[in-house]
Amino acid sequence: MDRVAAQLRADRIRAFREELAELECEGALTLDAAQRAALESHLERTLAALADRFDVDTTESQKQISWGMRIASTLGGLALCAALVLFLLRFWGVLGIAVQVGVLVLAPLLLLAATEFAARRERGLYYASLLSLATFGAFILNLNVLGSMFNLTPSSGALLAWGIFGLLLAYRYGLRLPLAAGLICLSFYLAATIATWMGWRWMSFPEHPENMLPGALILLAIPLRRFDRVYRGLGLITLFLAILLLSENGAFSYLPAGKALVEGIYQAAGFAAAGAAIGLGIRARVTFVANLGAAFFAILLYLRFYHWWWDWMPGYLFFLIVSVTSIGLLALFKVLRARMAA
Repeated sequence: MDRVAAQLRADRIRAFREELAELECEGALTLDAAQRAALESHLERTLAALADRFDVDTTESQKQISWGMRIASTLGGLALCAALVLFLLRFWGVLGIAVQVGVLVLAPLLLLAATEFAARRERGLYYASLLSLATFGAFILNLNVLGSMFNLTPSSGALLAWGIFGLLLAYRYGLRLPLAAGLICLSFYLAATIATWMGWRWMSFPEHPENMLPGALILLAIPLRRFDRVYRGLGLITLFLAILLLSENGAFSYLPAGKALVEGIYQAAGFAAAGAAIGLGIRARVTFVANLGAAFFAILLYLRFYHWWWDWMPGYLFFLIVSVTSIGLLALFKVLRARMAA
């Protein structure tokens, strides 16, 4: 069990206690004193064990504070990266080559050692998360600056190195932010590789969103349980964003077809992908997958309305149609929500 699973169990225990209190108030369930004492003793021991081992939040107020701590650790890590870059820019010119290389090599190593130290001292991993972001940023800075110092040709291999380093940080300390950063880098590396296979420069991969589709499908297809939400979420967002860009401008596509035809193909593919995400999310009871699919479906639909009708339809009629469609979508999503509950 990791900290995420432990927190989920603590949340279930809290919800169980609240529901049990409601059932007792309604007279639907009554426990005698011995049963009540045994149950409370078991729940308290379970929560104490989870809190001692994983530092989970056992109350709603603790959860709210933890969210603030996560936000603070993320902003702190980003700020530390910015401070490191600005510090080096401030004094870089007065340092010799040997000192510059030493600083670039030692910075990520020292930050990695600090991350390890923080992870061993803190179960919540808030400081470790902050320092891991700074470590990742220092590693990126290391390869970039060393390459420019020695006039090395930019290579997509740097994306591969950054991605692997991010995954190592994530799985070593159980952190989601380095994992997301690493997966993005690996997705970019795969897209850059595909661009070179198609005869383009590797840095031109953003010009063809289809380069991102294989990476998105791989993230969605990998069978795993740990960090499932990170992999699936990034995969869906990447897939939907690439399809959205291609549905808006077919000139970005590799397909040997006219611009309008390509846009029509990806518009149909977008609605199909959104519907599949909603259906699979409902069937597998994975709420965030269904929510992402529903959001993408609505975005695609409203963009179609804009392109079809905005230029010639009166503004009041256009927004009236959008409003009626929104009501229809609310009814549809209400039905889907009821199915998920069932």
